[in-house]
Amino acid sequence: MEDPLAQLCLDDVKAAAARIAGDIVRTPCLLSRTLSDITGAEVYVKFENLQFTASFKERGALNKLLTLSEAERQAGVIAMSAGNHAQAVAYHARRLGIPSTIVMPAATPNVKVRQTEELGAQVILHGDMLEETAAQARTLREQQGLTFVHPYDDALIMAGQGTVALEMLEDHPDLEVLLVPIGGGGLIGGCAVAARGCRPDIRIVGVETELYPAAYQALHGQPTKCGGQTIAEGIAVKDTGPAALAIMRELVDDLLVVPETDIERAVDLYVTVEKTVAEGAGAASLAALLCQGEAFRGRRVGLVLSGGNIDSRLLASILMRALVRGGRITRLRIDIDDRPGVLANVARLIAEGRGNILDVHHQRMFLDVPAKQADLEIVVETRDRAHVSDILTRLRDSGYQVRELLDLSTR
Repeated sequence: MEDPLAQLCLDDVKAAAARIAGDIVRTPCLLSRTLSDITGAEVYVKFENLQFTASFKERGALNKLLTLSEAERQAGVIAMSAGNHAQAVAYHARRLGIPSTIVMPAATPNVKVRQTEELGAQVILHGDMLEETAAQARTLREQQGLTFVHPYDDALIMAGQGTVALEMLEDHPDLEVLLVPIGGGGLIGGCAVAARGCRPDIRIVGVETELYPAAYQALHGQPTKCGGQTIAEGIAVKDTGPAALAIMRELVDDLLVVPETDIERAVDLYVTVEKTVAEGAGAASLAALLCQGEAFRGRRVGLVLSGGNIDSRLLASILMRALVRGGRITRLRIDIDDRPGVLANVARLIAEGRGNILDVHHQRMFLDVPAKQADLEIVVETRDRAHVSDILTRLRDSGYQVRELLDLSTR
């Protein structure tokens, strides 16, 4: 492969920006006063979740499609993806009248399959692993004479993704740091070329989840060890693209690996503070700012919120877990005598403490509880940790043995 830096330069990103202008949302990059107060940095957020398919992936996909010859357009394109790239290719191929085929892993959730089909693509389910899916896509490309639209390892794709950074620096030329999520590397590859070309002194930092630190491991000469269930599915990639890795070696200042708990917190903050939805991968840059705050304190930091496609059940779970983590929902276990009026008295004490009971489990049948006692488990809505402490004190002062169950290990 040719030198990726020779293949891709600032002029390529600017050409991509001109090519896709008008067909891509020029998403806002806005100062977040509250996130700035929380982190100590001056935080600007690039809202790529406001694209039609809710992801930055549209930029690279459209840039690639617009460069096809008439013969290539008529033959059609093929891509492999289980997520945002699939929808981006399907959507813009339909707009341009280009037949598209998307090969997705067999276990892809039905909702993603349906969404991709509704955007006009023919979907083929194949393989248990993404490598098998990619191999099938390449086989079909050869058999049917299709153009392969790679999700990240392509100069035209990276140039399109780089328009994210180009817009950020057009809107806020004094940004000092860019925090960019890393999956396959197309986004950070394009953004690094664009940002460094516009501002040679800007600091560029990539972000990965601790379960899939493929780029970090590759650039530090470590064996690749990736795997596990992550809420940042969009960057759960075991093999970063070679072109992106080469660009990162030259242009990216640092790579950060963030824990799942900080990604959860970032998703919650985007909803509660910015009133916007971020998928786990999209929230990774904010997660890095949260867990490495001292490194960015006092600096003007641009965060790429790369996408907002998150399963509604997962989002609900993250928001509820945040309430538990912040002490706004807690679970209490109380040992009580098994006699009339005791449960009512406990409820009265909690109500007098201005707690709101959400759920009650009253257990007296199993043998770990004495015959004349009961195990009472209550879920209570509260204001904060101090309010939880006040309710615990009220119960204990009334003679009840009570403990807070913060996680399953305390059961």
